[in-house]
Amino acid sequence: MGRNTRKRRMPLATKAIAGAAALALGGGGLVWANYYASAHESKNDAWGGNRTKAVNAQVVTIKCPDVGQQLTAVPEQARGEVDGELATLDQQITEAYQRLATTRDAQARDASFVQNAILGPLKDRRKVILDRIKLEINRAGGQTPGNLDGMAPCTGTPAEQNQTDAGGGEGGQDNGQNDGQDNGQQGDNGGQNDGGQDNGGQQGGGQNDGGQQGGDGQQGIGGQAGNGPVAADFVDITTVQPNVKAKPRKSRNASNGTFTTRCGVNANGNHNTDNVIVAPGVANGAHHLHDYVGNQKIDAFASNDTFLQGGTSCQNKNDLSSYYWPVVRVQDGSQDFDQDADGGGKEGNVGRILKPLQAQIKYVGSPTGKVVAMPQFLRIITGDAKTTTNGLANANAHWSCTGFENKVQLTEQYPICPEGSKMVRTFAFQSCWDGQNTDSANHRTHIAFADERGTCPSGFKAIPQLTMRLVYDVPRPAIENGAVKNAYAVDGFPEQLHKAATDHDDFINITTGGLANKIAGCLNSGRNCK
Repeated sequence: MGRNTRKRRMPLATKAIAGAAALALGGGGLVWANYYASAHESKNDAWGGNRTKAVNAQVVTIKCPDVGQQLTAVPEQARGEVDGELATLDQQITEAYQRLATTRDAQARDASFVQNAILGPLKDRRKVILDRIKLEINRAGGQTPGNLDGMAPCTGTPAEQNQTDAGGGEGGQDNGQNDGQDNGQQGDNGGQNDGGQDNGGQQGGGQNDGGQQGGDGQQGIGGQAGNGPVAADFVDITTVQPNVKAKPRKSRNASNGTFTTRCGVNANGNHNTDNVIVAPGVANGAHHLHDYVGNQKIDAFASNDTFLQGGTSCQNKNDLSSYYWPVVRVQDGSQDFDQDADGGGKEGNVGRILKPLQAQIKYVGSPTGKVVAMPQFLRIITGDAKTTTNGLANANAHWSCTGFENKVQLTEQYPICPEGSKMVRTFAFQSCWDGQNTDSANHRTHIAFADERGTCPSGFKAIPQLTMRLVYDVPRPAIENGAVKNAYAVDGFPEQLHKAATDHDDFINITTGGLANKIAGCLNSGRNCK
């Protein structure tokens, strides 16, 4: 495959930030200064237009168009270079966010600082990369989207819009992803958890949207590294109304079986901040840390041949598949091994890494018919690591607590579980394949979700649906005076502010000994296999 011959790329070196006022946690994570503009300061502000700036209208993050999601038709021979350029765009956003986070004094003194010193130069740098992407695609005989040039500008998101502007409003959305599918994820109390529940109606429990408070009594961005989460990102799950939809009816021809693979909880600490699916050949392409189970040789520079040599943590040694997800950390003032590393503390991912108590990986069938075997090296990403800026269209995060999985699943908030209950994050992957491609230019169009009846889109075939259930013992967060203590959060890109909706999961199907056919056969015959 062409994807396995890409040259090794390294990201742009992080530029020194002159005059930065960053404070360091053990030499690592950034801490935001407590800055709030004057209540009646009129300006040509960073998010456009002359208006009076509210007290808490500081620019808290940067919102840039997600170029990669628009590139649905990149020729195979150009994908290596294009993926590298997309990774450079991510690096540019990270650098701009770091500058935003460390120049609060300058922003207070100069109303045009954000636009002139951060957003304007970022637009120019992005334009250079977008021109390179166009060149690579055109050189390979492809066509670029007509709106590509218009994706260079980024905007600053002010604090009062942070909870609603990019995220599609309060309360979540039912995105039609795996609605009602029987994903076979067993809860501790014998219940089953749907893969794409209606997550509307997530109550904030009267929590203050501002999150942690700054030194002047106003509300800041929160979080141990100054980039979230905030109090409004948490909810007492006992206050949330049930929102889990019923499963679809199964036809007589349904594939009722299950196949469970036991691959451990990453007890050996197999981590990296790469993402070989989205940014092959780019070190630190994810800008956050992943747990890996299954295949033990997955990093940015691995190829299909490397995968087959990787060994596995799974009990079934024919399962060389890679299952990886962003780690969860407790922000209690503690540090971990990557406090001074890229993707870790240097990029706002701080705190103690939590190892799951359980990592249940199960394949389930289709309620409408038989499934075909997954193709070798199929790549699937479920969820969206950039929902804070992209919105919820591709969100597939599900957070809950043991004892509540049948009733409540949250997308936009982290649950505060009652005493004796554990935190649970679950994933139900796309279960419809286009029948031809193991990946696509935007890593989405070759794979799709079934509709609420469990039916695949026209031209797609049902495949075994990968489901995952991760259980954690987290210290119980507490909301006090509008601030959250003992917060926990999923790792992510620094500008995404550690929102719950950014949770995502990655998978590469790698099997030997006919295992892919055995899994499909098990599901189609209605057996429960291991």
